[in-house]
Amino acid sequence: MTSNCLNCNQEITGKFCSNCSQAAATHRFSLSHVIKHDFIHGIFHFDKGFFYTIKELFTRPGHSIREYVQGKRAKHYNYFATIILLLAIGYFLKKWTKIEALDLYGKTEVSGLFKVLKHYSKITIFLHVPIIAFASYLLFKKSRQNYTENLVLNMYLLCGVLTISFILPIFMIFTENKEFLLAVNQFLTVLTFLYVILFYYQYFSTFDWKKYQLIILVIVIAVLYLLTKQVTNNLLNIIGLKYLK
Repeated sequence: MTSNCLNCNQEITGKFCSNCSQAAATHRFSLSHVIKHDFIHGIFHFDKGFFYTIKELFTRPGHSIREYVQGKRAKHYNYFATIILLLAIGYFLKKWTKIEALDLYGKTEVSGLFKVLKHYSKITIFLHVPIIAFASYLLFKKSRQNYTENLVLNMYLLCGVLTISFILPIFMIFTENKEFLLAVNQFLTVLTFLYVILFYYQYFSTFDWKKYQLIILVIVIAVLYLLTKQVTNNLLNIIGLKYLK
């Protein structure tokens, strides 16, 4: 039995249109379809979508993103959309905390940074990515990954780092003990450093490096990652203090 594609009007003989790839079973929207398919399946389905991407970022981070860059892309959630969704989750988590992050770190030290983040968080979160992508491009040039591919892999790395950062506001929901929370923050810095090492190590492990060479390179890029992020935050703090009220 044949039918015509509702998207391009091409004749369909199978489950998908051979011209535009739209499913043959396209039908009118209904409330149950939106809830069951578009929301639950499209975002929260464990074999495809947001949660699948997060799961992969913490079970086989470098391997899964290398496969994505090399073309295995059907199951992963888009990196921009993942970051925006993670920012939204972080925003709502902070609404429930017993203590403000600014009070935790010290108002005089980072007040400028928090002013910038308050108004431009969706932009500033990406600022260090082009820089660290250029660094990884240079350090791992032998892998023949171009700059844009390094940009994409570092965007997914950012998704993993953002997810790790949720640990602090989750603790802040239950306690306002500054000493404990600062200790958690220090632990997260170490955890982030180790995660970055694991991510890069897995990603570049299939390319032509000796093991000790790869270990040295991933430690270097992990240090550069944290330094780049810190320098970026320092600059944003200065800008916030000088230009924002």
